[in-house]
Formats: sequence, C-alpha cells, structure tokens
Amino acid sequence: MIPAFYQRMNPRERLLSWIVAGTVFVLLNLWILSWIFGALGGARKELAARRATMAEQALYVKERDLWMKRDEWIRQHQPTLKNPAEASALLDQLKEVAGKYEILVENPQIGPGETTPYHQTVFASIETKSPWPPLVHFLYDVQRPDAFIVFENVNLAIDGSEPTMMRGKFKIARWFAPAQLTK
Repeated sequence: MIPAFYQRMNPRERLLSWIVAGTVFVLLNLWILSWIFGALGGARKELAARRATMAEQALYVKERDLWMKRDEWIRQHQPTLKNPAEASALLDQLKEVAGKYEILVENPQIGPGETTPYHQTVFASIETKSPWPPLVHFLYDVQRPDAFIVFENVNLAIDGSEPTMMRGKFKIARWFAPAQLTK
C-alpha cells in the first residue's frame, strides 16, 4: 500500500518530502485562487462598465426628445459661414464687448479654424488686461448660447507689475453650420 520509495526514506527525508509536497500544494492553491479572484474582479469591472453603458443608453433613450429638440434648434439658429471674413467680424464683436467693459485688447489675430462634419470655425486670438470683475462680465457676455462662440484656449494670470489687474490670453472661435449637413 505504501510505495517502495517512501519506505526506503528515513524519517528526516519523509518530513522533508511532506514539507516540499505541502509547499507545492499551497503554492498551487494560491496560484489557482489568485487566478479565480482575478477573473472575478475582471468580471465585476466588466459588469459595472456594462451597467454604466446601459444606464447611459437608457438616459439617452429617455431624453431623446430633448436632444432632438436641441438638434433642431441648433439647425435653425446656427449661422452659416459665408466667407472667411467672418473672423474679422468676430474680432470686431470681441473688441466691442471688451470696450463696453473698458478691457484693453492687445495683439489681436484672426484666422480660419477647423472644419468638421458638425461645424466650421473661424477664430480670433486676443490678449487682455483688465481688473477681475470686468473680465468676468466680458466672459459672460461673449458666451451667449445663441452666439455660438467658444473659448478654445484660455490662459489667465495676475499681472506681475500690477496685482489688481488680470492678463488673459484667449483663443476664441465662432462655430458655424457645417458646409454639408449629413443625415
């Protein structure tokens, strides 16, 4: 019943073989348990991601009418780009709003922006110098929803020579309807 190789071992060798066998058994079990718990963790993460996706899709379905109305509003109100000179009109508009709040506009630049299937843009880059409250009013007035104006890049800092003044660098774009609407 007991294998011959085991009977030939002395007690010290038998003890050592049991220790080695036990260690191998424990390590094998730890490796298997680690793999099982890793698979369970991965399955839980995937389940959570799928639940989040499903909740997001349910929200989209629930709010479909709202988004359809918003899309229709955008199609009706978003201006069309007639020519690249719209960038200078944007710059003039920014200067007018800045003048309203006595904000100094420095280094104005204009240019064509990007064209995507969803919008076309023209941009104006300006640097400003003003106290904080007029700058807040300027930012508020420029970003009306029906203006389709977007601040693509904003860098604000306190003026080093005058702590009560703010220096701003802005890249401001106006979004126009795409050249060809895709359905």
